[in-house]
Amino acid sequence: MRLTAKSFILDLLSTLGGRSMPVRALIAAAGLFRIEANSLRVGLARLLAAGTLERDERGEYRLGEKAQAVQHQVVSWRRLEEHVRPWRGGWVGVQAGDLTRAHRRQSERAFRFFGLRELAPGFEVRPDNLALTLPELRHELVTLGVPQRAAVFAIAELDEHAEKRARSLWDTRTLVAEYRRSCAELAESEQRLPKLPPSEAMVESFLLGGRVIRQLVLDPLLPEPIVDVAERRALLAAMRRYDKLGHACWRGFFSEYRVTSLRAPVDSKAEERLTA
Repeated sequence: MRLTAKSFILDLLSTLGGRSMPVRALIAAAGLFRIEANSLRVGLARLLAAGTLERDERGEYRLGEKAQAVQHQVVSWRRLEEHVRPWRGGWVGVQAGDLTRAHRRQSERAFRFFGLRELAPGFEVRPDNLALTLPELRHELVTLGVPQRAAVFAIAELDEHAEKRARSLWDTRTLVAEYRRSCAELAESEQRLPKLPPSEAMVESFLLGGRVIRQLVLDPLLPEPIVDVAERRALLAAMRRYDKLGHACWRGFFSEYRVTSLRAPVDSKAEERLTA
C-alpha cells in the first residue's frame, strides 16, 4: 500500500497520545515507506496551515486542535464494547434537514462514526444500543460537524415495513466476513513479524494494524440479532494482541528518537479523510 506524505504524518502522529515528534524522526520513519523527505516537509507545511497539526517551541509536531474530535473517536477502539449496551428493540433517529455541501460532508463523516444509516432522505437511524444518552450523542455528532439544528431522538417502535427496511441498511454478511478476514490476517502477521527484518516488521504492523483499527473505529456496533456480536469481539481481542506486537516492533525506533508512543496508528489515509 502506497501512503501519501500527509496521510503518513497523520497516521504516525496518531500513535503519540498528544505528544510531539521531531522532523528528523518523521523523515526517518517516512523513508521506510519510500516517502521522500521533501514530500514529507510539504505535507507538514500543508497540514500545519490547515490547523490539523501544531508545532511547539522546539519545532516538533503533534496533532492539532482540528484533528482532536476525530482523534477522540480513533483512540477509543480498545474500549469498543464499552460503547454499547443491550438492545431492547428501539432505534435512534437523527433529522438533520437540508445540508450545505460542507455540512453534508462533515455530517456523513459523523454518521459513519456512529453507525447511522439513511432510512429516508435527511433521516438517519441506528439501533438504540449505544452507551450514550441522547444529549451525549447529539454533542458528539455536533462536535464532528453535524449542524446544531439537527434533532436527535429515540424511537420506541417502527412499523413493520420500516423495521424491515431499517434492519437491512447494513450489509451484515459482509461485516462478518470482514471480521473473519481481518482476524485471519492478524493471526498470519502475528506469526510472521518475529521472523522479519525490523524495518519490514515496522511497516507491516503499521499498515495492517492501522487498517484494522479503522475497521473497528468505523464499525456500526450493531447488536444481536442483527449481527453476530461474537465475531466482532473476536476481532477486537485479536487487534488488542496485535497492537502489543506493533508497539514492540516500533519500540527501538521511538527510543532512538526519544519519542513516547502510546497507541497504534489509524489506517493509512484514514485520518486525512476523516479530518477533511
